[in-house]
Amino acid sequence: MDGGGRLARSLRLPGARSEKTVRTARRAGDPRAPVPPRPGDAEVTPSHDDLPPFLSELQRRLPRRFGLMATAAILLASLGFGVVKGNHVDEFAAALSDARNATANAVGFRITNVAITGRRQLTQDEVLATGGVTGRSSLLFLDAATVRDRLKASPWIADATVLKLYPGQLHIDITERTAYALWQQDGAVSVIADDGTVLEPWVAQRFTSLPLVVGKGAATRARDFLTLLAQYPQVRAAVKAIVLVGERRWNLRLADGLDVRLPETGVEDALALLSRLDKDDRLFSRDITAIDLRLSDRVTVRLSEDAAKARDEQLKKSVKRKGTDA
Repeated sequence: MDGGGRLARSLRLPGARSEKTVRTARRAGDPRAPVPPRPGDAEVTPSHDDLPPFLSELQRRLPRRFGLMATAAILLASLGFGVVKGNHVDEFAAALSDARNATANAVGFRITNVAITGRRQLTQDEVLATGGVTGRSSLLFLDAATVRDRLKASPWIADATVLKLYPGQLHIDITERTAYALWQQDGAVSVIADDGTVLEPWVAQRFTSLPLVVGKGAATRARDFLTLLAQYPQVRAAVKAIVLVGERRWNLRLADGLDVRLPETGVEDALALLSRLDKDDRLFSRDITAIDLRLSDRVTVRLSEDAAKARDEQLKKSVKRKGTDA
């Protein structure tokens, strides 16, 4: 206040050094003595030396723009967490796939021609839908192996080949299974192939004429038995259903309700005998309900109720006639 600097000296903090002291210290070679700012000098931000040693070392080692990259990583992690937490993974993947396919289609990799060979039961739309090929798919990002695996997962398709011809042609060759028989188990009827694969869990009108096999295990064993039965067309024509009993032997259910019990072994001989009996004695036209061929040395026949009554009456008449004659 008095121009002598007494107020300034009274306000100087303890430990502070005057400009003169600082200049004296620097002349003495003390490197720690800071250089006081001169009038007009710009303000200098703290350097690494002003930070704690470990932070200074960390800041020196980190790459440039590390903060920007860390922020982007945090944002992506938050987005991923939200997608997973909200169960939107499939939607997000589909959106990402559509975006890249749209880009590829825009630059000339749109699928413009599809050729499908080998199909008989399946339509072209069904084959493409099974393989996951849609109108948004691009040839560039179409995975041929994935399409092939999806096609082979269909019960109707035994094998498949997928070929991409750039820039926009797709060729698919499939080998279809053939509907072979109907299989009934636990009251449900399915369409099966000759290897027992279930093709359809229901029966469309075009499959109603297929032979019917019934019972557990019948689906996988039907082909061998039906091949054997085809050697006896007279018997095969009368058969309505083929029943596997205890997964061991077959019964034949004829169209008129007649039940034929076949043996576990020697089936071919039993079928040959059955065919000969019908040809010679018109066995299938008799008033009987069951034919038992399980014993190799005899044929057992069970009469219908009416036929049994008529037979009993005939026997009684025969007994009375014998008694009168006696």
